[in-house]
Amino acid sequence: MTRLTVDGVYQYICGVCFKKGPPGTVGAETEWLVRAVDDPAARVDASGVRALVAAAGAPPGGSAVTYEPGGQVELSSKPFPSLGELHTALSRDVTFLRETLAPAGLALAGYGVDPVRGPAFQAEHPRYHCMRDYFVAGGFEDAGLTMMCTTASVQVCVDIGADAADAARRWRLAHALGPVLVAAFANSPVRRGRRTGLRSTRQSVWNALDPSRTGSVLRDGEAPEESWTRYALDARVMVVHTDAGDWVADPGMTFGEWLAKGEPTLDDLVYHLSTLFPPVRPRGWLELRMIDALPVRYWPVPVAVATALLDDPVASAVAEAAVEPVRERWEQAARDALGDAPLAAAARTCLAAALDALPRLGADALRPLVAEYADRYVDRGRCPADDALGALTPREAVS
Repeated sequence: MTRLTVDGVYQYICGVCFKKGPPGTVGAETEWLVRAVDDPAARVDASGVRALVAAAGAPPGGSAVTYEPGGQVELSSKPFPSLGELHTALSRDVTFLRETLAPAGLALAGYGVDPVRGPAFQAEHPRYHCMRDYFVAGGFEDAGLTMMCTTASVQVCVDIGADAADAARRWRLAHALGPVLVAAFANSPVRRGRRTGLRSTRQSVWNALDPSRTGSVLRDGEAPEESWTRYALDARVMVVHTDAGDWVADPGMTFGEWLAKGEPTLDDLVYHLSTLFPPVRPRGWLELRMIDALPVRYWPVPVAVATALLDDPVASAVAEAAVEPVRERWEQAARDALGDAPLAAAARTCLAAALDALPRLGADALRPLVAEYADRYVDRGRCPADDALGALTPREAVS
């Protein structure tokens, strides 16, 4: 089998991870906590959830169903040629999932971090066992298990760009939008029944993990393909899947060091890239990974907003100017959300630009919901985390 070289890594990243073409498709992934309606603090058996969903058949909108290590359910849409078609299909699949679980007394809960239950590792695949062992060995056990077992998100997937210049512009804008998206949709202020002092505890958990695989890829003045190549080579190897079929966790080297031994193959590279979790990940499309899971009603809003700001030329120009002053405010976004005045101003501008863009994207039907969200939250300097904090009892509100 052909062994990789550094040039081979770069060529794969250029040709696959940053495959260019006119923007024209959009996708999304929604992750959900599953809880018992009559006892949100109860543990829910993940194998039982998998059996229920498998027995119900394929989701009608074509989404793939997968499971996170704590039993969270993920719906991953197909790529669609328009935002409206994506919304229609993924909405059907969310409804399908809710109706499948309801007879068993189970419901989907949209929070960035489970507000009541601590981690309960329920994974079956050896990948996740290796991931757990990797985080434990690296000193990230608490953050690692919390991330794997109690967090959930909305992920937006948009095209790379039409050409090199467009791809570089969209890459930079996707990263610059990150703090605004964290702040506007923050929904994880409570963990284990107590407030954490943060609006997006999920973002803080990701920040506490291995920075070689969860930190930002963006480097000013560097082509995105070069940045992702460097990032991949410098990241520690999480898992080696041997020819004998064994899974080995944390072999104690970076991918670049492994490459210098002349051992890894293209398949090893592809798998290694799947274990890297930066806030913007290139996979032949840009995957925006920084948004907390939201209540069922509002999951379409960040998908619509992020897509409009990246795909509509007018909205993109507005967003580029609005987010440039706050593009490094990740810490403030996680802690204060729209209580941070600069982030609040940028978010209001971005939501207004997205609202104006939706008809041009053929998604006028989404405008009422986005406008409702803007009025309820963004225009008032609030986010769903504020609702969660307001619902705490006096005893629960004590840090």
